[in-house]
Amino acid sequence: MKGIVIKSTGSWYNVETEEGNVIKCRLRGRLRLDGIRTTNPITVGDRVIFETEDEGGVITSLEARRNYIIRRSTNLSKEAHIIAANIDTLFLVTTLDFPAVSLEFIDRFLITAEMYHVPVVILLNKTDLFRDEVFKPYLDDFHRIYEAAGYEVVDCSGLEKQGLERVKELMKGRVSLFSGNSGVGKSTIINAVAPFVNARVGDISSAHFKGRHTTTFSEMYKLPEGGYLIDTPGIKGFGLIDIEAEEVARYMPDLFRFSENCRFYNCTHTHEPGCAVKEAVESGELSAERYESYLKIMEKDDKYRI
Repeated sequence: MKGIVIKSTGSWYNVETEEGNVIKCRLRGRLRLDGIRTTNPITVGDRVIFETEDEGGVITSLEARRNYIIRRSTNLSKEAHIIAANIDTLFLVTTLDFPAVSLEFIDRFLITAEMYHVPVVILLNKTDLFRDEVFKPYLDDFHRIYEAAGYEVVDCSGLEKQGLERVKELMKGRVSLFSGNSGVGKSTIINAVAPFVNARVGDISSAHFKGRHTTTFSEMYKLPEGGYLIDTPGIKGFGLIDIEAEEVARYMPDLFRFSENCRFYNCTHTHEPGCAVKEAVESGELSAERYESYLKIMEKDDKYRI
């Protein structure tokens, strides 16, 4: 039988069949061991083949993934963790403050999405906190940086249910993944666009202004108007994997656009003469913030690359 994984708890998987039934499945031992380089050989959104048994089912094989989002695992015994697979739209939820999310975190996420061909829409949440004219330049800067990079940015407030019509429009008939840093209000947005999910809403740690995890396991929900919504646990760090240093700029569309004019084909855009990327930053054609983020990623991730 065929089905799609709609919930993963690490050892058991809820699989929705083509007829709409949900079967609780485990993995066949051989599948768990053969060539697995991640903490989770099966993830939410995977299409699988399984056999039924007395107490549920056994997943026997995994169909080829169209795309997926992966990050370096915090579990040192493995290499990576796959967040979700077969995604039509990734809604990357972020905020300017409460908590403040670094552009470096956002860019790591975006680089991975570009690598694995996952379309992204950035949801800038909690904009109700920044309506004062004093904060407008910060909002404008965020739009300038990421719209110039080719991403759609949607201002929204999950708490006040504002700015979410565009999100609902993009979700119709599609598989939508909601993800982002802990505490950015992902669960509040999900409850606003799909109340039946009833996602748990947490608070912000007053000690460090960091978010607290509210979602424990990844889960996929069928939408009444068609399509699916994938809710995942909040992420505190996003490490890149399976990318060489010279490839990083290739997955930052705005940098890559200028890199084709560099004097050297293997230019790292850090110290070489005749670097078109550095020239674009100096002239204001390329965001200095994105370039700074690129340099930080190059410096920090070098020792972790495979």
